[in-house]
Amino acid sequence: MAHIHLGEGSFPLWALVLWTLLGTGLISAVVYRIRKGGIETHQIALAGIGAAASFAIFQLNIPVWGGIHMNLTGLVGILAGPLLGALIALVVNIFSAALGHGAVGLLGANTLVNASEAIVAYYAFKTLMGMDWDVFPAGASAATLGLSAGAFLMGVIIVISGVNGSALPRGDLTIAVAGLVGLNLGVAVIEGLLTGFIVQFLASVRPDLVGLVDRDTQEEPTGVTA
Repeated sequence: MAHIHLGEGSFPLWALVLWTLLGTGLISAVVYRIRKGGIETHQIALAGIGAAASFAIFQLNIPVWGGIHMNLTGLVGILAGPLLGALIALVVNIFSAALGHGAVGLLGANTLVNASEAIVAYYAFKTLMGMDWDVFPAGASAATLGLSAGAFLMGVIIVISGVNGSALPRGDLTIAVAGLVGLNLGVAVIEGLLTGFIVQFLASVRPDLVGLVDRDTQEEPTGVTA
C-alpha cells in the first residue's frame, strides 16, 4: 500500500546506496532461508497468484498527494509467508518500475517498505490467531498493522534521505511526509478490512491456505491399527 513515487534522482546518491544495500541484504537473507529450509509446493502456487494479484491492483493508482493505491501485500504475507512475501514485494516493484510506476533507483527502498508490510502482517496474523481471535478480525488487524508499518517506514526513508531539489526545510518536509503517511494509514484500514473478508472466506473453504486446521472435517480416530 505504501510506495515511494518519487522520480529518478530524487534521493541523494548516499541514500540510494544505503537503501539498495539494505534491500539487497534483506533479499539475500530471505533467499538463504528459503534455500536452507525449503518451501512447500502449495506456497509456490500461492506466491504466483499473490504476485499477479498484487501487481494488478498495484497499478491502480489514485493521484492524491503523490499517489496512493492498494497492493495486497498484507494478504500476500498472510497466505505466502514472510519469505515469499518479501520476494513477491521485490518482483512486483521490479515490474512496476519497468512500467514507470516508481523509480528504478528506489527499488531497494520500496522493496524494504513493501516487504515489511508482508512480514509484519504474517507474524501479526499468527500471533492473533494464537490468542484465539476470530479469522476476520485477525486478518483485518494483521493486514492493517503490516500496511501501517510500511507507511511509517516509507515516511522515515523519505525524511532521512531528503529530496533533491526540494526547497522545504527538513522540518517542513517531515510535516508534509507525515500528511502522506496519515493518508496511507487511512487506506491501510480499508485494505485491512478487505483482507479480513478475503482471509475469512478462504478459511471457510480452504483453511489450510491460511495455516488453519479445519477440525470439524477431521475424521475421528477409530482405534484400528494396521
